[in-house]
Amino acid sequence: MAERRAVASIGLKSFLTGFFILFFLMMAAGILTRVVPAGTMDRTGASAVVEGSYRIVERPDYPAWRWLAAPVEVLGSDDAPAVIAIILFIVAIGGSFAVLQEAGILTGTVEALARRAGGRKYALLAAVTLFFMSIGSLMGIFEEVIPLVPVAVALAATMGWSPMVGLGMSILATGFGFAAAISNPFTLGAAQRLAGLPVFSGAPFRILVFVLVYGLYLAWLIRLARKSERGPGIAATATTPVAEDGPPLDPARVRRGITVFALSLAGILAAVMAVSLTGALSDFSMPITALLFLFAGCGAGFAAGLRGRRAAGAFGRGVAGLLPGVVLILMAMGVKHIIVSGMVMDSLLHAAASAVAGASDYGAAAMVYVFTLFLEFFISSGTAKAFLVMPILAPLADLTGLSRQVMVQAYAFGDGFSNMLYPTNAVLLISLGLVGMSWPAWFRRTWLLQLAAFGLTMGLLMLAVAIGYR
Repeated sequence: MAERRAVASIGLKSFLTGFFILFFLMMAAGILTRVVPAGTMDRTGASAVVEGSYRIVERPDYPAWRWLAAPVEVLGSDDAPAVIAIILFIVAIGGSFAVLQEAGILTGTVEALARRAGGRKYALLAAVTLFFMSIGSLMGIFEEVIPLVPVAVALAATMGWSPMVGLGMSILATGFGFAAAISNPFTLGAAQRLAGLPVFSGAPFRILVFVLVYGLYLAWLIRLARKSERGPGIAATATTPVAEDGPPLDPARVRRGITVFALSLAGILAAVMAVSLTGALSDFSMPITALLFLFAGCGAGFAAGLRGRRAAGAFGRGVAGLLPGVVLILMAMGVKHIIVSGMVMDSLLHAAASAVAGASDYGAAAMVYVFTLFLEFFISSGTAKAFLVMPILAPLADLTGLSRQVMVQAYAFGDGFSNMLYPTNAVLLISLGLVGMSWPAWFRRTWLLQLAAFGLTMGLLMLAVAIGYR
């Protein structure tokens, strides 16, 4: 009998649940194309819209059957490079982690971290959470954290916590840091440039935001960890039998593989930080991370003594376990494709801009926050949304008496927190797939946190308006 090893996979129940949720969202997007007037705006370059250029146009011939074809049509759209990069990312991450698990490297790495923590596990929880929040807030690192999710989940299990705590320490913490941005170049930096503000200006207020959000988040995560210690926990992954028995690996070579893996992770993190800080190759950060991690995982497995059919078999099982996620991601991207193909995206932007123009300064700030939350359903990229909305909204801030800095802050809040809420976000789908958790299960465990974060940040936004934050 072959030994049974944990392999990251998306279970049938999780897949079907995600499938039906995304199918509903696709149909809802299709209905919007029938009830919202078709419209368009002029653009400068590839994305920035021209203020005052909106006009209603004839509704395109976009039949309902094409709503169903949207996940396939995405592969021929302008989003195709991003979709292909995500698919390759899944292949590289799924296969590499299966190799690391087969070689005993993942288990050994987590055990080493646990030994170093000793009995100070809540101090470790606070430190790891602060690290992930900081890289999201300071450098805008987000999807690049995905390779570390299984490590965090395994570390949580070693500490006696549920996989949800591992997700909380890693990708969820990064998402909250992304929203509580201090110098995030992809949301804050892009939005401030488009609003005509000095890049990364207004830092003292944003540091206060980060500290308060971290305090709220850490209190929630510690409570979750303590609760999971008293309960049975949450099933993390499916188990898949190894296709064939292999000889035990030499412990000394496994330790060598762990060293190679640790050094490789440090190098990958340094490379990602360099990309974030310099902006060079930022459009290719996901495929670069995937390629580097592929070399890191397979190289570490080779150093640990994993060879031939055993390594190839592990890699193949890792890829196969996450392939259903590709279907879900294509459907998630299809939601945006339907909105764009039906030519209602610009109409939604124009309606939001008109509402903001007629509101008070407090109302305008709240509307920008809420509208960005809505737009996140269709466009998860913070930079892409900034190019869409900031050229329209920034001039409106002057008309309402709202400072442009507050407008940017409202945008950052709306873009960031919802990254870890909506089932149309590819990063969230990949992360949940790595631990075999369904989106409804995730939503049940995080909606109160999201509601508390919304209340806190909306209050901070109103404070920014009151003090004339500039």
